[in-house]
Amino acid sequence: MPVRSFILAALLFVAAPALAQQGIETQMTPAEFAAAGLDKLSAEELTRLNAWLDRTIEGETEKAAATAKKRVEDEHRGFLSFGSAEPVVGQISGEFRGFGRGREYTLDNGQVWRQVDTATLAGARRDSPKVRITPSVVGNAWYMAVDGYNTRAKVERVK
Repeated sequence: MPVRSFILAALLFVAAPALAQQGIETQMTPAEFAAAGLDKLSAEELTRLNAWLDRTIEGETEKAAATAKKRVEDEHRGFLSFGSAEPVVGQISGEFRGFGRGREYTLDNGQVWRQVDTATLAGARRDSPKVRITPSVVGNAWYMAVDGYNTRAKVERVK
């Protein structure tokens, strides 16, 4: 669904300026145009109305496209190189029992991350600790740090 929203916003971004340039009088039926009282406008007034509509449609389309792009990037953060490179900050849902290769960590935002390296954190036990998952500077690796511990584990997003 979010990708669909992004595609729709992208199509609107491309199509809206073309629609706006046609003028309101060509986008409405003659009956709609008259019912709205627009048939009473002078040619100059109609030109000014169309210019205002053009600016408004263009501005709103740009806002919708930017909002949709950010939403898609945020929802897909951590999958390959798609999405935002901003850190993921949240809490582990349930108890954290240390690091171990292959363990999965479910966050309160619904994301699931799996540890892919051999980092260990023996004896750790915390209920719903805060975590910060940051991307590497080079490549497509992500590292999870748990609040209160100095060890980080390399993780990959699985959901």
